Amino acid sequence: MQKEFVQHPFQPVYDKHSQILILGSFPSIVSRKQQFYYMNPQNRFWKILDALFHTSFYESTKEEKIKQLKQYYIALYDVIESCMIVNSSDASIQNVKPISLYQLLKQTEISTIYLNGKTAYQNFLKFFPELKLYSHLLPSSSSANARYSLKQLIESWKIIQDPLLKQNELPLKLQLSI
Repeated sequence: MQKEFVQHPFQPVYDKHSQILILGSFPSIVSRKQQFYYMNPQNRFWKILDALFHTSFYESTKEEKIKQLKQYYIALYDVIESCMIVNSSDASIQNVKPISLYQLLKQTEISTIYLNGKTAYQNFLKFFPELKLYSHLLPSSSSANARYSLKQLIESWKIIQDPLLKQNELPLKLQLSI
């Protein structure tokens, strides 16, 4: 397999009311073809959100997913804007260019950032070390993360509900004066 240079093919999901940000590493081949996040049916991301928010993300269309994410004040993006990659393998990622994260933070009420898996977290810390205090590593929702059952993932991901329940966290744009 040969590495190819790939640019992130779609926009983040957010609006000015977004309170939490979930960052993955980079879209899989399936997601790139379907032009949206976590579209590989084996990825458990949408099933996790369904369990946490008692919704039907998994069965929803792209447009319905976007509407539901905004309804729950969730922003969604990836840490990597472009990279060299073999297929969908996070382990093969090289020559990373990060996203313009501060641009997104300036336009939202985001107070906490969650990283979906170790590759996302490692790249986040590499490019945004000053935001470590506001971030949390979550176990990857990818089917490649066979160590975690869906039930274990749901339990680990419950933390994303905390900022949404508090409603009193200061947005990062105010905490960091950006």
